[in-house]
Amino acid sequence: MVIVNFIIKNILTQASITIALISLIGLILQKKKVGEIISGTFKTLLGFLVLSAGSGIIVQSLIYFGKIFTKGFGLQGIVPSIEAINGQAMNNLHLGNEIALTFLAIFIVNIIIARFTKWKYIFLTGQAILWMATMTTVFGKFAGLSGAPLVIVGGIVGGIFAVAMPAIAQPIVRKITGSDDIALGHFCTIGYIFAAGVSKLVGDKTKSTEDIQLPKGFEFLQDTYLSVGLVMIPLYIVTALFAGAKFGSQLSGNVNYVVYAFLQGVQFIVGVYVLLAGVRLLLAEIVPAFRGIALKVVPDAKPALDCPVLFPYAPNAVTIGFVGTTIGSVIAMFVLPMFGLAMILPGMLTNFFAGGTAGVFANAAGGRRGAIISTIAHGFFITLLPALLVISFNKMGFINATATDVDTVTAALLYAWIITPILKAL
Repeated sequence: MVIVNFIIKNILTQASITIALISLIGLILQKKKVGEIISGTFKTLLGFLVLSAGSGIIVQSLIYFGKIFTKGFGLQGIVPSIEAINGQAMNNLHLGNEIALTFLAIFIVNIIIARFTKWKYIFLTGQAILWMATMTTVFGKFAGLSGAPLVIVGGIVGGIFAVAMPAIAQPIVRKITGSDDIALGHFCTIGYIFAAGVSKLVGDKTKSTEDIQLPKGFEFLQDTYLSVGLVMIPLYIVTALFAGAKFGSQLSGNVNYVVYAFLQGVQFIVGVYVLLAGVRLLLAEIVPAFRGIALKVVPDAKPALDCPVLFPYAPNAVTIGFVGTTIGSVIAMFVLPMFGLAMILPGMLTNFFAGGTAGVFANAAGGRRGAIISTIAHGFFITLLPALLVISFNKMGFINATATDVDTVTAALLYAWIITPILKAL
């Protein structure tokens, strides 16, 4: 019994070790060589710890930003960040183990649905599954679930999303790629369908975005970290100026408050860089461990891949989508507070990846004009849902927190508006 308690308290409750063990089992079942098993397991462990470190950096930077923003403008401006929620869930609520197990449960449910239905999609964007696991675990916990029910319900909800979203997007993906070989595995699909629908109504698909040539000066927008820095660093500095030297100096210590704000903006980007590096390292090992198993047990399976796989098919639409979504999110930032909702600051990572993909979808449905108009509407739409989610997060004790990916936000709202009331009534 002493040994069992030791394993539970010191191994299974450590999320990084749990997910490394999942990778170990997957590699053993695929009968990999001993060296490959050791390498894959260790890199999975390392990737998860790097991811956690990145989350911690982002959280600290956003805590500072929240203070100067509140002081400077007297507003509750919120930077949507599922990474920050993941960090709080793991570090403050100690839900890391449950998130890791829900991650596994989502993947298993996905395989079961794909194996026994006509929707043969295997969702291979592990980062998106991790964020879905985070949201279902956090909201399931506050709905009153714990232990196995918490993991099972989260696995079913996330698994259904993992199959349904690629299935919904596939008709347009076929149109974009000209084939049925791959599917889209990115939990912003509801936003893409919304953008495509608006584009179809207002656009003219005979004039594609790819018929125009953008100036080379806009090529920097394709660098994720630079585009994030160009927005976030000035945002930190300007906000610090509005907060004033007296208040800013209270937070910056012996460093000039403007210089400190600049460094905090850079820290945010460093956190994103470290987190994504950890995610890439983690996924490079954990996804193949799952993929080999999945493709063996699901005949005719279609891999649902991350959104950048669509970027080469319409690169101009990607840039238009990023710019249009950013404009729409800025408009929403000022309009939504007029209706009593929180002020949501533009999330540049989401605007680039989700906005770019929305541009590709919109171009396929309504051409150049449709892409320009509908991606602005897309920016407003993907800001509205996080603003609605803030209300639920505040009730749960997550002050000034919300997420971006539309499908994970939808899953969270499903918990808050439907599942939780049902469970409370039982």
